[in-house]
Amino acid sequence: MDVAATRAPMRLVTGLAVALVILAGLAPVLPSYVVILMTEGLIYAIAAASLDLLLGFAGLASLGHSAFFAVGAYTTAILVTRHQASFGAALAASIVLAAVASAAIAILVLRATGIYFMMITLAVSLCAWGLAYRWVSLTGGDTGIVGIPRPRVPWVGLASGTLSFYYTVLALFVVCLALYLLLIWSPFGKTLVGIRDSESRMRVLGYNVFLHKAVALVVAGAFAGLAGSLYAYYNGFVGPSAVDLAHSMQFVLMVIVGGPGTLVGPLIGAFAITFLEKMVSVFTERWVMVLAAAYVVTALWAPRGMLGLLRAAR
Repeated sequence: MDVAATRAPMRLVTGLAVALVILAGLAPVLPSYVVILMTEGLIYAIAAASLDLLLGFAGLASLGHSAFFAVGAYTTAILVTRHQASFGAALAASIVLAAVASAAIAILVLRATGIYFMMITLAVSLCAWGLAYRWVSLTGGDTGIVGIPRPRVPWVGLASGTLSFYYTVLALFVVCLALYLLLIWSPFGKTLVGIRDSESRMRVLGYNVFLHKAVALVVAGAFAGLAGSLYAYYNGFVGPSAVDLAHSMQFVLMVIVGGPGTLVGPLIGAFAITFLEKMVSVFTERWVMVLAAAYVVTALWAPRGMLGLLRAAR
């Protein structure tokens, strides 16, 4: 067995474990606002990593990932506010419905490739926004759904409110991260990388390319639905902005800035974009222009993201 190939995953796991310990240990001593931003960063990290499964590992440049995110958010909002569903039930329903929606979309979008795939996924996102905006009886229209309470999860020895919800999100983030690692290190994950590098070669070797892409899209949609469910609890409100074009591009920006195909990169990108957005929005309302400039700079001088830049420097 290649010793270097064995050490690389071990170093990754060790680095992630240290980062998680830091995230868990620093929260009680940090200001509440910073903990709130860290909670949002963790939620977006789950969504960005799910998009990286498509963009970085399967080579599927999706611009409609916010549609699955919104399915999870609206499902949780409706179940909690109108049917008083529990945290576990709302979370499970959001994951399942987002996976079903992504499976239905996969039948349509996977018939196209390249720029046509991007345009169809963009159209799907716009259709989802139209439904959220016009289906007033279900989604509340432009007003959205308000009054979503924080989940009641017993955490012994932890303060209620902001800190308790942060640790709830952190625990789910750890579970998602473990599942992400198992997926990309599995034969299925290696096959996705092969399809990304040469789809025709994998088809000649006998792999069902369409099925692998469809499964990847369903898995990514399920994780995005989970992130959307947590976002609904975090924000206390869900509206059409959860599925608009800016939200879709924000997910793409997180992956590109961090480094596609690395898994760790989108996690870093999610935190970087979240904190950058909040800091810039304090000084100007045109923070979207700043994020666009960050994307242009990354595309020109760091096409492999921050992780790629660090590796080149090392």
